[in-house]
Amino acid sequence: MTAPRAPGSAAAARSTSTDRLPVEASSTVRVRYAETDQMGVAHHGEYFAWFEVGRTDLLRARGLTYRELEESGLRLPVVDAQARFLRPALYDDILEIRTWLVALSGARVSFAYEVRRAGTPGPLATATTSHAAVDGRGRPRRLPADLRRRLT
Repeated sequence: MTAPRAPGSAAAARSTSTDRLPVEASSTVRVRYAETDQMGVAHHGEYFAWFEVGRTDLLRARGLTYRELEESGLRLPVVDAQARFLRPALYDDILEIRTWLVALSGARVSFAYEVRRAGTPGPLATATTSHAAVDGRGRPRRLPADLRRRLT
């Protein structure tokens, strides 16, 4: 995957197969004590849980929940994840997780993320995840037409 591009940018528009951009969401999380090390710095693994918050909020904003997708027999496991950690997130920081759709194909969907903190220039982290469409037994399947329609 290429580096994430800002939602609404010309580069983002060229890098996606969606018809209408941007499909994006913004989520807020507070860094909990349990997510930090002794120095009060958030552990890098916690970012992936925050990305999931952003992804589920984006789906919810489009009228879908993971529960509904799973009840319909669709699973979207992560098949690729990349992240760049640029500045530390600290205990009790309030973070904005910006999430946007970067690609949608027959059996795969990809998202990009930025983690931001008010008052800090630029993102703390950027990332992308790609998800394969599989059925309840883990076999590849096409993304349902309803999901594709809601994400475009």
